Amino acid sequence: MTPMTSPHTPRPARLVVLDMAGTTVADDGLVEAAFTAAATRLGEDPAPMIDHVRATMGESKISVFRHLLGGDETRAQQANRAFEEAYGALVHEGRIAPVPGAADAVTALREQGRTVVLTTGFARVTQDAILDALGWHGLADLTLCPADAGGRGRPHPDMVLTAFLRTGAAGDVREIAVAGDTSYDMLSGARSGAGIVAGVLTGAHDRAALTANGATHVLPSVAALPALLAEHDS
Repeated sequence: MTPMTSPHTPRPARLVVLDMAGTTVADDGLVEAAFTAAATRLGEDPAPMIDHVRATMGESKISVFRHLLGGDETRAQQANRAFEEAYGALVHEGRIAPVPGAADAVTALREQGRTVVLTTGFARVTQDAILDALGWHGLADLTLCPADAGGRGRPHPDMVLTAFLRTGAAGDVREIAVAGDTSYDMLSGARSGAGIVAGVLTGAHDRAALTANGATHVLPSVAALPALLAEHDS
């Protein structure tokens, strides 16, 4: 009879779920610029709102606008469309680049036998624009946005669990590794039951915020993730 694995026994990371902006894609202030453009288009003053935008980096953008606009769904949808259009325009202007070593890290993770999924809080049209601009279609095994997970983005675990269900790469949620640059990425990973929740210091939030929200590890960048997972599995 095969002995049961202890719930505390480390499991190999078979599925890796990576955030995009700030983690694998250098943000360079584009989210704030697109938000400012969207708020201005709706006749709102973005200045009082920007702290909330920074604090909720990683969250589905429509959720952010619902909060900021007092639950007015019509205006939230208008603001979200304006945001996506503004961000897409910045992408098409060439104001986007990969985090150094990110593409090589994804390739290395797949060469290690892991399934890699890229996730975002943006709409699919914006996610595709980023993938187009970077030439990243096919880089990962799967890409997901909140709409692919029933509409709920981070800090809910839905995108991580959708990756788990769609890929079938892992037999246990403890075989998932999540990496991101925001507190909401960490919360999403922790709530999914992922065995590794790695914060990276290339984006919105610092070590203290990442750790306080569930990071099991904090890395200088996603480029260090393949080595971490190789060590974890050994």
